[in-house]
Formats: sequence, structure tokens, C-alpha cells
Amino acid sequence: MFCYNCGCQLSEYDFCTGCGADVGLYKKIMCVSNLYYNEGLERASVRDLSGAIVSLRQSLKFNKGNIEARNLLGLVYFEMGEVVSALREWVISKNMRPEKNIADDYIEKVQSNATRLDSINQTIKKYNQALIYCHQDSRDLAVIQLKKVLSMNPRFVNAHLLLALLYVDSERWERAERELKKCIDIDRNNTQALRYLKEVENMLVPEENVKQSSRQKKDDSVRYRSDNEIIIQPLNVKEPKKGGVSTLINIGIGLIIGMAAVYFLIVPAAQSNANNAAQESITRISSESDAKTIQIQELEARIATMQGEYDALQQELDGYTGDSGTLQTINSLMRVTATYLDNPEDIMATAADLEVVEKNVVMEDTSEEFQTLYQKLLAIVGPQLSETYYTEGQEAYRTGDYVAAAESLERAVYYNPENGDGWFYLGQAYRQNGDNEKAVEAFDQVIERFPDTDRARRAQREKESIQGDQ
Repeated sequence: MFCYNCGCQLSEYDFCTGCGADVGLYKKIMCVSNLYYNEGLERASVRDLSGAIVSLRQSLKFNKGNIEARNLLGLVYFEMGEVVSALREWVISKNMRPEKNIADDYIEKVQSNATRLDSINQTIKKYNQALIYCHQDSRDLAVIQLKKVLSMNPRFVNAHLLLALLYVDSERWERAERELKKCIDIDRNNTQALRYLKEVENMLVPEENVKQSSRQKKDDSVRYRSDNEIIIQPLNVKEPKKGGVSTLINIGIGLIIGMAAVYFLIVPAAQSNANNAAQESITRISSESDAKTIQIQELEARIATMQGEYDALQQELDGYTGDSGTLQTINSLMRVTATYLDNPEDIMATAADLEVVEKNVVMEDTSEEFQTLYQKLLAIVGPQLSETYYTEGQEAYRTGDYVAAAESLERAVYYNPENGDGWFYLGQAYRQNGDNEKAVEAFDQVIERFPDTDRARRAQREKESIQGDQ
């Protein structure tokens, strides 16, 4: 553990032996962060992913610079199908520790596979579309979308939960139970999945009891005693009755009346009903065909919209990961900072890296934080670089190499605009090169920045001399 103030290795004492800072509370905070990290690691190892996320977030609350906790949190998100959340944690980790960080490998494995990136984008879009269908009460379409999502990303826990919830809403309890068990296989202690599963099991058990009771009713029978014997009579069994000639006559008359009724009443009604049913079927099929046509047109419009959204997201992703993207821009500035911190005496190496940033980065397009860090770094190393380039420019000027002198003096005044001698000799170098317009501009800088000084008066005389020659 290192001191937050001076970076010195801490000892067993509650103060830093290097700078004397009080580090007692700092040590406790770091220990609590590591404790939550170890707890998250143990939970992740037994597939308690939800609990691991809670512990790792607590670890980062105490120490946002805990790189191991942040990388593990990204892995847990990735295991649960939350790829965007995982990439966010790994990018933050990489920016906090640019070198020797395993997050580089994780990001590269995801971004190097274009097919996988496209699958991730499609998964997110389809899941969001399923949510929209749920809000629109189009639950069947939501189920179709979620099945597609899970076919591309079977470990997407939230998609399993939402699909199970839709099955519960439609009372398809067995399918809901199957989805919830898949979710628990991924995340053993997912609170939502366990709560849903308990409700589903409570709905499944009563059906089994009802089936069992109905079977028992079928086996029931009536029992009674006659003298010393027990007589068992099954239900729904009737004793045969005695009949005669009158019964046969009645049966014959009933058959004749029934046949007449069938011929004159039931057959025409049945034909009419059949015709009506056929007409209704034709009308229903026509309506369904029209509805399908409208639905196809809507889906084609949605596909066009989604393609436009995909192209926009792809451009945005290229803006982050391309050669001139945000990540490359940040990395270039980080390299400058690392070069200066590793070897502050080698000013020219820092200057070379700064010139690369200056050429490849449009400052107006960068974030406010990027510009602030760049200006602070420029303020630290600028005066030293200015003196170095000023010395080079003077040497070149004395030897008569006015082109090289102008180039060095331009860098000198860029890194330190308050270098008055640099501006003055820059004007002289321009004048020797025959560029009187730039020479006048350089002398004007001396006059404006250092008024009422001998240097300003000399610059005024040089300026008037140039104007007199013209």
C-alpha cells in the first residue's frame, strides 16, 4: 500500500514515513475496499453473480481506483449478458491504468470480432424492442423478440427474467419455470428469479392436487350394510328396469318423430349454419390477410429505421475506437504524461510526444477535461521546452541558419508566450529570411506583451525600419 500524498511505501505506522501524512483512516478505507473485493470474488466463484455485483460496487465506492475489483465487475456483467456494462467498466479501468492492465485484452477480444459486435448490437436492439412491445401490450411479439435475443446471447439474465414474466402473464407455468431455472443456472442467488420461481411453483402444485382429487372422486363408491354384510355399489351405475310392448311402441314413435324433426328442422338449420360459418371464415381470412399485409409494411419500416439506428451507432462506436477516436486521443495524451513522469529530465522526448498530440488532435473537438489536462501539462513542461528551443534558435541565428532559427524560436514562443527575447529574435529571423510580414507580427507581440520596456522600444524601431524599407 502506498501513500496517497507522496506515493511512498507505507509501513505499519498510522503515518507516512516519507511525508508524515496521517494515513490511518486511508488504510482502513483501502482494507474495507479489499474486503468487499474478496467477498465479491468468493461470490463470483460460486456463481452468486448478483451478490458479487453488490460487493464489487461497494468495493469501488470505497476505492474507485481498485482496478482488480473493476475488472472483475466487468467480467460478472459479461457473464450475465450485460456486455455494454462490462465494456464501460473495462474502459474506465484502462483509462485509470493504461499499462499492464488485463482490461486491454478483454476490450480487444470483444472489439476485434466484427461479427460479435454486430450480434451485441442486435441483442440490445431486440431486447429494447421487446420492452416496447410489452408497454404496447403486444406480448406475443415481445416473446418472439426475446427468443431471438436468447438465441444470440443465451446468458442474458434480464431477457430470461422478462420472458418468464411474460409466460407467467399468459399462465404458461411450465415454460416460465424452465426459463427461471435457466436464469438460476447462470446466477444462483438472483433474487428476482427465486421470487418468480416460488410463485410459479405455488401455481403448479395446486393443479396436481386438483388432478389427484378428481382421480379419487372417480374411484369413490357408495357403501352400506345389509344385515352382517357390507355391500359396495359403484356410482353412476343404474339398475336395469323391466319393460314391455308399450316401451317398444314408444321407442318406435320417438324414432319416427326424431327423424321427421331432423329432416324438416335440423338439416336446413345445419346447412344454414355451415354456409354462415364458411362466409365468416372467408371474411376472417380476408381480414387476417389485410392485417398481415399492414404488419409486414410496419415491420419493413421498422427494419429501415433500425438500420439507420445501427449505422448511427456504428459511427458513434468508430468515433470511440477508430484511429482518431476518443480512446486513441486519450491514449496519446496519457503517453505524453507517462513520458514526462518516467523521465522528467528528457524534455525533448516529452516535446516530441506533445507535437504528435498537437498535430493529430483538434482541441476544439475534445472534451473539457482533456483540454484542462493538456493545458496543465503544457504549463508544467512549457517553460523548460521554451528555454531549450530558445537556446537552439539563438545558436542557429548566430551561425546564420535563419530558417532553423525561425523554426526553433516558433516552438519557443508556442510553449511560453511570455518569452520576450524569443519573440524579438523570432522577428529578426523572419526579417533575415525576407518574411517582413511575419517579422512585423512578431515585433507587435513584443510591443503588446511587454509595453514600456527596452525590449519593446527596440522592437518598435525594428518595425519602423521594416516599414521604412517598404
